Amino acid sequence: MQHRIIVLGAGYTGASAAGRLARKVSTEDVGITLVNAEPDFVERVRMHQVTAGQDLKPRPLAEMLEGTGVELRLAKVTAVDADRKTVAVADADGAAELEYDTLVYALGSGWNDMGVPGTAEHAYEIASRPGALKARERLARLDAGQSVVVVGGGLTGVEAVTEIAEARPDLDVSIAVRSGFGDWLTPKAAAHLRKVAEKLGIRVHEHAGVTGVRADAVETEAGEIPAALTIWTTGFAVHPIAAATTLEVTDRGQIVVDRDMRSVSHPDVYAVGDAGYGMSDVGKPLRMSCASGIPMAWIAADAIAAELTGAKRGKVPLAYAQQCISLGRKEGLIQFVTADDRAKTGFLRGRTAALYKELICKGAAWGTANPTMGMPVRRKRVARAATAQGSNVKALA
Repeated sequence: MQHRIIVLGAGYTGASAAGRLARKVSTEDVGITLVNAEPDFVERVRMHQVTAGQDLKPRPLAEMLEGTGVELRLAKVTAVDADRKTVAVADADGAAELEYDTLVYALGSGWNDMGVPGTAEHAYEIASRPGALKARERLARLDAGQSVVVVGGGLTGVEAVTEIAEARPDLDVSIAVRSGFGDWLTPKAAAHLRKVAEKLGIRVHEHAGVTGVRADAVETEAGEIPAALTIWTTGFAVHPIAAATTLEVTDRGQIVVDRDMRSVSHPDVYAVGDAGYGMSDVGKPLRMSCASGIPMAWIAADAIAAELTGAKRGKVPLAYAQQCISLGRKEGLIQFVTADDRAKTGFLRGRTAALYKELICKGAAWGTANPTMGMPVRRKRVARAATAQGSNVKALA
């Protein structure tokens, strides 16, 4: 009987974990199923480009996984029972229940409206492809001179506002931030960010915590900002399914994991990416990001493979080196950081930084779209009896 591994979510982390596992374990002994609601891999770090009107290269998951031995199941995850070791899914054929021996939970996160009045009704999110496409459609319908307000001064907000301002110089584009614009950067890097914003005609509203969103305006602590389109980028909220299980989770709903990305309450469950709450090598919580998620996926895959085959594994580092920020298609900013993600003196800017960021994005997409990563496939046999008891699929009435 095969050992049944189910991976939930085919974003950067889920697809990377499934692909890495497929390279390390024998498909005779191990069955790997990747469950995802959409048929395509979504480059989430490029959703600001989609919003601004750019088209991305399609990346069908079926093509990515061809020849890997990973089974793709197109379905929406509706529940997880960590005690019974089952996952409930729904697809065009109805509801079903999947049984697992090992679960990799990589359902990620979505936008977080922070409970601000009017946000859910009037703001647009760009944390998902459907959200980015809706914002893109609304942006395309705006007439010259109309206003766009991006709420949130983090990486997503900065990339979104500069991309939109570059693509639509005819619009009145602004950004509202709770504290200082680019205040997580070094002073010189922040000065460059301001210079680019000024060049693109972006109005910067600092110390302007948002208190409400209307159809035609954003209300802030510093006053009201007209907005024909409001784009909300103030952080992420994890998928709610984990919080409804018996898994140990944080108050934000992230699954608490150890250094192997294994759940501290259910050792047959691993959580990677935004869904997992783990610590970096310097003892600080990992931030929700692709920079955290991909190493987490590698670590989980290596740990599972080692557990099954008895193979040794190297230690994948969990530390930061840089923050890569695109500022439109022609400008960029690479802020080098300490292992615990604090800004260092060094940074890159301008066209060089834009090319650097583009290479990072392409590398992440290529690595995910090519699960074997061009490396030799060394699939090892399971060292002990698998625990599966037949098929892992049961139809539900």
